Amino acid sequence: MQGERAMDQQETVGGIECSSVFADAFPELAVPWQSARPELPAPLVVNDAVARDLALDPRWLRSETGVRALLANEVDASARPVAQAYAGHQFGNYSSRLGDGRALLLGERRNQAGELRDIHLKGSGPTPFARSDGFAATGPMLREYVLGEAMAALGIPTTRALAVIDTGRRVRRDAELLPGAVLVRVASSHMRVGTFQYARSLRNDELLARLVQVALERHYPDRASAESPALALLDGVIEAQAELVAQWMLVGFIHGVMNTDNVSIAGETIDYGPCAFMDAFEPTTVYSSIDHQGRYAYGNQPGITQWNLARFAEALLPLLDDDEARAIELAEDRIGRFAAQYESAWLAGMRKKLGITGASTDADTTARDVELAQTMLQDLRDHRVDYTSFFRALADAARGDADPISELFARSSDQGTAPRVDPASSSWPRPWTEAWLALGPEAERMDRVNPVYVPRNHIVEAALDAATAGDLAPLTHLVDVLRAPFDVRPEHESFAHQAPKGSWIGATFCGT
Repeated sequence: MQGERAMDQQETVGGIECSSVFADAFPELAVPWQSARPELPAPLVVNDAVARDLALDPRWLRSETGVRALLANEVDASARPVAQAYAGHQFGNYSSRLGDGRALLLGERRNQAGELRDIHLKGSGPTPFARSDGFAATGPMLREYVLGEAMAALGIPTTRALAVIDTGRRVRRDAELLPGAVLVRVASSHMRVGTFQYARSLRNDELLARLVQVALERHYPDRASAESPALALLDGVIEAQAELVAQWMLVGFIHGVMNTDNVSIAGETIDYGPCAFMDAFEPTTVYSSIDHQGRYAYGNQPGITQWNLARFAEALLPLLDDDEARAIELAEDRIGRFAAQYESAWLAGMRKKLGITGASTDADTTARDVELAQTMLQDLRDHRVDYTSFFRALADAARGDADPISELFARSSDQGTAPRVDPASSSWPRPWTEAWLALGPEAERMDRVNPVYVPRNHIVEAALDAATAGDLAPLTHLVDVLRAPFDVRPEHESFAHQAPKGSWIGATFCGT
């Protein structure tokens, strides 16, 4: 594995200065632990922007001392690495004890804006919660880096990689021995729905109340003094998740493993595993190699989010009201509001994508715009039109140039499924376009919200294969493109198109 081998050979003990906010506040949920110490670690990726935001010197992080600090092999006196305890519903089945099986929370550090950020390791060796060998392969850790950078550039709340470290050891996955790596991840926090589920399972209402208060103070400070803190937190998380998943849907992102232990209380995208961006618009699209029933398909994501939030509300029931019936009534009322909040967030985003942001929001206008959007999406599905390319071509149509969108409709994608309608019905304009053009869409506004480049799965997989074989250049190039997703760059034209015929990749793997 090629990487930047340590430049600083001087043996210097020192780690990254961190606080231990979570570990100190929740000893019941934090097991002090040490990471594994690989013999010859080397940095594959150091994210300079994230490092500087945390007031860390990227050059030092690439040094031998810095790499050991990132791996928590050398720990500052202020830090106390812990494995976090949590429960969770995995594919609908409840597990009462999951936790960080191959991960450690190094601690918290403030960024340039004064906000607290977790520094968290993934693939750092087995903990008491381990369900496998505790390590991670290079490909999935680099995938999390790539997808996190893409989401950040798209303006979608996300965890991000501070670094990916080559451990120099091999990990066995199925019949293969693969190069191993550790992901160093930064997040607003790692409190999950599963964290609250675990606390509820302990039947410790005082612990649950502490979790609620810390979560409010850290993520929803404007709600921290509410008369009912638990209800205020539930409201905040529902709103944040509605906004987040609406943004996923608007860019065609499929998370792939929306278990409750992968739902962040902060409303960030977390735990990028078998995830991908959809090419041809098809709500039933699934990329995860283990999602055989399509539970986490693209079109199911809003409903699954509501289901996950219902599990969150269940965990909070003892704090919502002393009377259980009243607590359930409050929880059901709040969960019942999710659909309207999601639909509102989605429609606001779709109006921007269609360039009709100046539209009124009265009931008649809302109904009209929803019908327009649904008719358009059904048209895309019928003809298997590439979702990302469509909106950029639609902006050209708003300018009077219909050639790009005519070409999109004229050719079907090669995803193993033929168009749902006769291709001869693909001529432009479409039946819905007159109504759309009558709304005066603004092409320049469309270009500001509709990306040219997303992490196309066939390109991501090719870059990860190259990186696993020792060549990081394709991955570096890909991330450079994804960091400016709205800027047309002719030299990167191949990144703007769906997979060529025969090269579509329809399965991704979490790498556990």
